[in-house]
Amino acid sequence: MAGPPGRRGRRALLWLSMLLGTLWGAGAGQIRYSVREELDKGSLVGNLSGDLGLEPRALAQRGVRIVSRGRAQLFALSARGGGLVTAGRIDREELCAQSARCLLHLNVLMENTMKIYGVEVEIVDINDNPPRFRDDRLEVKVSELAAAGTRLALPFARDADVGVNSLQGYQLSSNPHFSLDVKSGPDGQRYPELVLGQPLDREQKATHDLLLTALDGGEPVRSGTAQIRVTVLDANDNAPRFSRGEYRASVPENTPVGARLLTLAATDADEGPNGKVTFSFRNEEDHIAETFRLDPSLGEISTVRSLDYEQTPSYLMEVVAQDGGALLASAKVLITVQDVNDNAPEVILTSLTSSVPEDCPPGTIIALFSVHDGDSGQNGEVSCSIPGNLPFKLEKSVDNYYHLLTTRPLDREETSDYNITVTVTDGGTPPLSTANHISLKVADINDNPPAFSRDAYSTSIPENNLRGVSIFSVTAHDRDSGDNAQVTYSLAEHTFQEAPLSSYVSINSDTGVLYALQSFDYEQIRELQLLVTASDTGSPPLSSSVSVSLFVLDQNDNIPEILYPALPTDGSTGVELTPRSAEPGYLVTKVVAVDKDSGQNAWLSYRLLKASEPGLFTVGLHTGEVRTARALLDRDALKQSLVVAVQDHGQPPLSATVTLTIAVADSIPEVLAELGSINTPTHPQDSDITLYLVVAVAVVSCVFLAFVIALLALRLRRWHAVRLLQSSRGSMAGVPNSHFVGVDGVQAFLQTYSHEVTLTTDSRKSHLIFPQPNYADRLISEESCEKSEPPLIASKMDANKEDPGGAQVSFLFR
Repeated sequence: MAGPPGRRGRRALLWLSMLLGTLWGAGAGQIRYSVREELDKGSLVGNLSGDLGLEPRALAQRGVRIVSRGRAQLFALSARGGGLVTAGRIDREELCAQSARCLLHLNVLMENTMKIYGVEVEIVDINDNPPRFRDDRLEVKVSELAAAGTRLALPFARDADVGVNSLQGYQLSSNPHFSLDVKSGPDGQRYPELVLGQPLDREQKATHDLLLTALDGGEPVRSGTAQIRVTVLDANDNAPRFSRGEYRASVPENTPVGARLLTLAATDADEGPNGKVTFSFRNEEDHIAETFRLDPSLGEISTVRSLDYEQTPSYLMEVVAQDGGALLASAKVLITVQDVNDNAPEVILTSLTSSVPEDCPPGTIIALFSVHDGDSGQNGEVSCSIPGNLPFKLEKSVDNYYHLLTTRPLDREETSDYNITVTVTDGGTPPLSTANHISLKVADINDNPPAFSRDAYSTSIPENNLRGVSIFSVTAHDRDSGDNAQVTYSLAEHTFQEAPLSSYVSINSDTGVLYALQSFDYEQIRELQLLVTASDTGSPPLSSSVSVSLFVLDQNDNIPEILYPALPTDGSTGVELTPRSAEPGYLVTKVVAVDKDSGQNAWLSYRLLKASEPGLFTVGLHTGEVRTARALLDRDALKQSLVVAVQDHGQPPLSATVTLTIAVADSIPEVLAELGSINTPTHPQDSDITLYLVVAVAVVSCVFLAFVIALLALRLRRWHAVRLLQSSRGSMAGVPNSHFVGVDGVQAFLQTYSHEVTLTTDSRKSHLIFPQPNYADRLISEESCEKSEPPLIASKMDANKEDPGGAQVSFLFR
């Protein structure tokens, strides 16, 4: 039989079959392809565009698509190559199970001609599944008397592949007793059988472990294994055996009834019922059956009545051992009785106190008892003793009476009850003794206060907590018992912030759980010192106290507060002036903010949220300084609006925003010209308003002329101040440009230099704040930052006060 073709030959045969199938399909109206399973997504199935007589790019033009349902998702059309490709990995076993051929049908629609072409794809099997046994471990049983040639059925394996890739045969690990035979069923399935070659002996080897391997015919060959354990069943081919031929025992005559005298030992090499040995007397006399008992399972010989040396000094008997198969063995047993002191002393308890308080004085009588021995002479002389580590002693009274007394105070918490063993021994050889147990309970008194597990406790609670929430639990233990150990808890009364402590925290008197009676605010209360008292219910009651420190943890519940620039109170809008000659990095202004929280919740960061001219200004992340990002250009608008957000680092973060208006101009006339270009809307229907407007324009012109003169004076003054500033720049080098803001004792270093004048144009008011050559350095505390207004000085004209409809604009120049 020729071997299977190589991988290259099979690939050539596969492509040849695809080509023949394509040619045959084109002539017969049915397109056929063949493809191996488990190919990657996008693998080529066939040249669909060539089989349809189209160019690859014509597929999309003619609307060629797959219209079949069911299995159509397994394949797709390649728009670039014009071929039929796989849409994912294809598992032949999942689609067609054990079918000899696996054919998939789909339809291809050409929309421009409304023609449908049938495509048949055969999925070719590959050896991707090994043979598998249903159970990887199996136990087979066979009798050790089984004859050679006995057959035992073994589990068979299944292979999900088909053809040569399916199951082809089995192999068995080497074993001198067993061989493997494989039979084929009517369904073609191969069934392995285990054949016994040599007789078995369970006593030599009880189990045989074999390995059954199933092999397929793929390339490479895949296999599956199963562990086979053959258990050899026992046969009754061994008789019991005693360990000795004769057993001897010597026992005293005072041996108690039921005592075990000796144990017989017999073994059987078989197992199960064949190896189970039972014992019995053979031809026993009546007095033996009345005196001794033989346990049939354990082989133990015990007495059923008292022995008496004066009546019978020895006993001779025969014992047999028999297994479950009626095989037996016998042995002799000789029991000799010894004459001994066979009367033990007796203890007679006359009076007993079962319970005493732990504070009883030394010398308290616990029990009164007497001792007696039926023997005479030295065998009748007795002595009493108790363990020496107990707080008790024995004191002999009249005749043979003894008192049991306490020797020291008792402590119930150390030992709550005593089991006192009184041992009475006679003077015989060997001596006999009797032990009597006296139980004594120690009654509790309230001598231990409750004790806490720690000297002090500390816990925390986040602020804004719910009312009634549990905070912490303290536990005290009392070493006493009963009512003396029942603990109740309470809080020591004192005031905090002029309010009783009970209005803040309560405690469960039974469990010791602390509860919050109100919602705490970290900004008001940061720590509470509590004193918890634990008391028992004894008489008199005892108590102990422990301190509990309750810390309130800060939560991010305060939004940042913007101190500068503050919102004006007169309705005007503050404006910062930046000259067009400002270089990149020029400090325009600074946003100053604080947060009432602490720690990370009070760490602030600044960012530019919105700008009318993006990229023109930047905001320092941690300083809040607003600086120019680039050089100002002539095309930049005069008025720039910035929205700066201040955000803390809490979870979740809170933020606040402030809007800054910046005027970009080198001189005040530019600002005034911009303001002068604002036209006030007229109302033609009202002739009187026109007259008022003419008068207003005249007034504005006069004011404008006055301001031009003032501006010239101010510019000269500013030029002089700049010269002075340049000469003193060395002394100002140590002053930082940024504003410093600190939390917890807020300090702000603000450089403020401003002057405000008012200009009225038409019906509008404009507040201009011009730079001054002097600098004001202010150290502002936290309280003043919260209450004071921004350092702006407004001077208003009376004419503007009479026009309530006018808008006010404040300019801050730096």
